[in-house]
Amino acid sequence: MKSRLSIAAVSAVSLVAFLGGTSVATAQEPDPAPKSCDGVRLTGELPVPAPGQAVSGQITIGADCKPEPVSVQHGPASARSARTAATAAGHQLRGWNEMYDCCNIRMTGLYTASSWDTANGRVTTAGTTATQEWNREPWDAGWSLTSQTAKDDCVTDCAEVNSEAHADFAYQGVFDPTGDWYNNTHHSFVQLKADGTASCRFDVELRHTFVGWNWRYGCE
Repeated sequence: MKSRLSIAAVSAVSLVAFLGGTSVATAQEPDPAPKSCDGVRLTGELPVPAPGQAVSGQITIGADCKPEPVSVQHGPASARSARTAATAAGHQLRGWNEMYDCCNIRMTGLYTASSWDTANGRVTTAGTTATQEWNREPWDAGWSLTSQTAKDDCVTDCAEVNSEAHADFAYQGVFDPTGDWYNNTHHSFVQLKADGTASCRFDVELRHTFVGWNWRYGCE
């Protein structure tokens, strides 16, 4: 299974250590500065797995503020996807595009659900819906959805269907009261083919990142 990754330029943040105790022993104090990193764009592409299976990728922002190599996972589809496939006619595809923080809390996410029917070498009908989810903080702060779009280039009697969805999220809360520092923009692209196969491509653009943030994407 192939997974392609392209990474935009990332500016590393120097980690400063302070030394203390100059008599008998020296000890290294923890770095007091937050490990915030400059912006980055990540791209992942996955071929759709066999029915009943899922494939996903994950990229983590490492300690040097550079994205670590992509990790690709294969396994069974989720129970929700399996139930949908069992009751629905035609072909079904679900995709996800999510950002998590270093505490494994999902900050922002863009999700797509596609269905298409085929006959005589054509896609007879097709459609993709997009939904978005984001994390709020208890004091009416946190992430917010600022814009979203979705479109299909063809929905009836198509050689193939190219669908895309976009979602832009802004943050204002305990980690940045100004609302000017963090911004996540998710892009998901799906190609549905007349032979019943499909492909998924995902992008995310981050205005700033933080060490330990990880991007998760996949389809089933």
